[in-house]
Amino acid sequence: MAQILVTGATGNVGREVAAQLMSAGVPVRAFVRDARTTRLPQGVEIATGDLSEPETLERALSGITTVFLVWPFLTSEGAPAVLATIAGSARRLVYLSSSGVNEDAGRQTDPINQLHADMESLIEASGLEWTVLRADTIASNALGWAGQIRQDGVVRGPDIAPTAVVHQADVAAVAARVLTGDGHVGATHVLTGPQVVSRADQVRLIGEAIGRPLRFEKVPVEMARERMLADGRPPALVEALLASTRRPRSDLITSTVEEIVGRPARTFREWAADHAADFR
Repeated sequence: MAQILVTGATGNVGREVAAQLMSAGVPVRAFVRDARTTRLPQGVEIATGDLSEPETLERALSGITTVFLVWPFLTSEGAPAVLATIAGSARRLVYLSSSGVNEDAGRQTDPINQLHADMESLIEASGLEWTVLRADTIASNALGWAGQIRQDGVVRGPDIAPTAVVHQADVAAVAARVLTGDGHVGATHVLTGPQVVSRADQVRLIGEAIGRPLRFEKVPVEMARERMLADGRPPALVEALLASTRRPRSDLITSTVEEIVGRPARTFREWAADHAADFR
């Protein structure tokens, strides 16, 4: 039976995509680096490999007609070879991009949005039947605050302009519909949550979900850079992450989740309630 290949299947969105497809009775093959440490829903077939080695992807594509692509690198270098490998076996590709991409701009305002813009251009030229999902800030990013919340209830970090944060399960629900349905070829769908929330709002709502007062403490960018470098993060990654502090506030709210899935997008309050155990 034809399957869907899910890359990034151990990440917050990819794992959810695999789970929702399996719940719908759709055969799934997950492309992962290490099968020994992978925890995925029962019934998901595992294929090991690395997108930096397209020959390993070629083996994973046997019998695959559709691919969900999460690009894990900071540049699009290597993407042409990967896309050529996918196009040699599959017909359709759904790519997880960013709502920050401005298709009217010659250059994007930060490295992450530039990466996604570059990937979108390569995908459009690949010959595949493509769909792009431009997601706003994904709520599961807040899981990175769990250690600070457990320690003293204060989340310290650089501030980022408020956006309509979207639940990763909503991104996955749209992806599952697009991967299995018709009418989305050549479409770019922008996915947001129903409300614009700041980092301070998110921390407060997590506190309400776990029954503890929490607060967000803004850290200067230079101090944040020093801490991330001291933690051993690659300098290129640190600069890409910090570039998001220069993004303007976005009041964009779309109805795409409801239009495709048939129910309203979840609020961050709902996300916090769903993940309360992760912060206790």
